[in-house]
Formats: sequence, structure tokens, C-alpha cells
Amino acid sequence: MGMSLLATACSEEDPLSNGSDQTDGSSDGNEDENGGDENPVDSNTIVWPADTVVRLSEHYTVPEGKSLYIKEGAQIIFSTEGVGANHTPVEFTVNGNLYCEGTAEKPVLFSVEESERTEDNIFAGLWGGIVATETCGEMLIDHTIIEYTGGQVVEGSPAATAGIYTAGDDAYPQITTNNMNGKYVITNSVLRNGWSDGIYMMGGQAIIANNIFAANGYDGAEAVNVKAGCKVDVAGNVMFSPNTNGLKLSSSGQSEERGKALVQAYNNTIINAGWRRDGEKGGCVYAEKNVLANVFNNLMVNCKFRAQTPNYDQPNNPEEGYNDASVIDYNFYASGTQKSDIVYDGEDESGVAYAWAGYAYEHEDYNEGVVDLNSIITKAAEDCAKNDPKFVNFDINAVALTEYVYNEGWDFHVQAGSPVLSGAYNGTDANMQPYFGTEGLTVNEETYTSPAIEAHFGAYGTK
Repeated sequence: MGMSLLATACSEEDPLSNGSDQTDGSSDGNEDENGGDENPVDSNTIVWPADTVVRLSEHYTVPEGKSLYIKEGAQIIFSTEGVGANHTPVEFTVNGNLYCEGTAEKPVLFSVEESERTEDNIFAGLWGGIVATETCGEMLIDHTIIEYTGGQVVEGSPAATAGIYTAGDDAYPQITTNNMNGKYVITNSVLRNGWSDGIYMMGGQAIIANNIFAANGYDGAEAVNVKAGCKVDVAGNVMFSPNTNGLKLSSSGQSEERGKALVQAYNNTIINAGWRRDGEKGGCVYAEKNVLANVFNNLMVNCKFRAQTPNYDQPNNPEEGYNDASVIDYNFYASGTQKSDIVYDGEDESGVAYAWAGYAYEHEDYNEGVVDLNSIITKAAEDCAKNDPKFVNFDINAVALTEYVYNEGWDFHVQAGSPVLSGAYNGTDANMQPYFGTEGLTVNEETYTSPAIEAHFGAYGTK
């Protein structure tokens, strides 16, 4: 991607701070409880040093006008007891700027205590998530792990008080953005094990690239969810077992002030999407409400349904219709032969039990002859073998369709001779180019560019 780590603007590391007037903890340089006194060289800069452990039992806020730098190997550990009498999930609010500067060897970690990082807690929603408000100008999430989020928004939750989410109705995504003028780079990171969406964008320009999303959403929700007021490149990501879709692309909320959502989504690999969701929803990609979305060169593996674009008969209708200038094509839909262990039957259910059957299903939101006209789609059991992507280490016929526990040993590069290496879009049309592929996005005086379009399906080619 041509990205490099940012250098801190501060000449020495600052004491830990919770970004508020609370100073009920102290710092020994290695571990801190709720933050310590703020005494930075630059009063607008806060630095949490490399390999520091910060334990938060209260809501944390990066104040407007200030920047928090979190260095490589730092761990931010959230209490699962909650705050106050309501046990409000601990929220990490960004009113200023946030720069997470992890490395491959030493990622930044946002999590809970190690004893609570269990399979039983994957969808427990143990803390609130990172909420970048409408005053957050910039955010970098690089080589960072964010996990066990999705606490319920309740009365007293900062996001409810700010009007971002509704108490009693919403749960926290792992990352929320809410500034139409904000700039966000989320790269080389892992967003996993959350009750709600991995990323929920209500505004801003963003590069979302080269990440792993896993187990996003318990009862609904997506890996990446984009609304009006956003301009986004989503590329090179692996999305494993989102409850509903890997990509939910919508211009919901569009107005004169909040512009149409613009998305380029290419070279992503989406696996096992939709099987944990009832109804005829979900399965990989959903585009609606006038979003201008170009979705191409993606590899869908064992997803419940194909890309859906409802109400094509109402084009460019911001309330209902699919934007007919969008291109959702040149994608590859692969299917194993295994049957789902959850099959939803009934009046409002599809009864789909195999990925190939879901791809062949007569869905009311499949726009045949327009969407995926040139895509490779496995629609019969006898076609599964020839369309097997031949991953280096992932058996598409063995992993259960409803599995959501990500195996670190999986390798989604493909072997030589894989069918996903040919037939993809060549990336030449001007309207299909990444929004931030040339000029890039400048965050903290560093310019980041989106990945180039690769002429193969999915996030990875051969090694």
C-alpha cells in the first residue's frame, strides 16, 4: 500500500492520561489504572508508550483538539464490570485525534483481561468500542487488534448522551465514525469477536485495507457498514463469518448536508457470511438507498446469498432505490458441498442449506442481467470442485458454514492454477479507480494510498 508508520510529534513520551480531569491512578511507566496525570511537553499531545498496559474501568475520552498516540505493543484493557449503577459498557470516545501505531511484531491491543478472552465471550459484548465523534478529525488504526466489543448502549452511555446511538436499541460497533470531514485509515488490523458491526461509518473519508474481520455480529450486523456522508475504499480485506454481510453499503441518511455514500470495494475475500442470520437477508454484499458502489474482483466463499441490490426499479431513489450507476460485477462465488447445520424454514425464510443453492436461489433482490452479469457463480453441487479457489490452507468443504471462530493457521493465498487467478476485472476504467489510490489520504502529515486493483479475485493471489 505504500504506507509507513507515523512519527510522533512529541520529543519525549508523555505520562499516561485518561484525557479528562480524573487522576485517580498513577503510572509506573509500564502499567496504569484509569490513566495518570497529564503533563505533556506539547499540551495537545498525549502519548501512551510502547508496551504499556492501560486498564480502563471508566469511560475514556480523547478531548477535542488533542491527539492521542498509542505506541507499538501497548495494551488497552477494559473492565467488564461497566460504569456506574447501570454498569454502562466502558466506551473509548475520540473527540480529538487517535493514532494507533502498532507493528506486525507488536500490535496495539484493545481487549479485556486475558482470562475473559474465551470462545464463550465472543459475542458477549464486554466493552463499548471506539467511537470517533463528529469532532474527530483524524484516526489511524494500524496493526491493531480490537476485540470483544459490542456492549449494549444504555442510559448514561456517552454515545447515547451525544445522540450517536439510541439507548436500548443499539449495540456498539468496534469502530464508529461520525464526522463527514474526518479522515480515517484502518489497515493491517484485526477486528474480531463483537456483538455488532466491525466498522460503522456515518461519515468521513476512509481507507479500509488489508485487515482481517472475524465473527462480527451476533444477531444482525456486518463487517463494514457504510452510510451517507462517506467516501471509502475497501480493499484487500478478509471477512470471516459476519452475521449478515461482509459489506453493507447504503446512502441511508443522505441529505443536502450529508452527501451520497461513495464506495469502491474490490479484492476482498468474504467467507461464511449470512448463515447465522434468519430471513432472506445477508450473504456477502448488500447495496441500497442510492449508494454509488463499485464492487468488483471480490471472492465470496460459502456465503448464504449473492450480492443484493433491492428495488432496481427505483433507481437513484435515496429512500429505496439502487443507484444504477453502480457496478457490481466481476466477482467470484465459490461453494463447498457441506450443508449448513442451521436451516431457516418458514413463510419468510429461504430454506437454503448450501452455498451453491443460495447463489442459485430466486431472490427478489437478485437483479439478474445487471448485477454480477460477468461474475463466476457456482449454482450447482457439480460445479463446486471446478470453482474451488484452492486456498493454501482452508478447506472450503470442511469448515462448517456457521463456524465463526477464526483459525490463525488459515492461509487465504491461493495455489498456482487457482480459477480465481483469471477472469477478473483489469482495472482500467476511470470510474472504477480507488478514490485514494493516487493522491491518497493524509493523516498526521503522512500520506496513505489505497491498494492498487489486482487482476484476480479476492484479497490474495499466490504467495
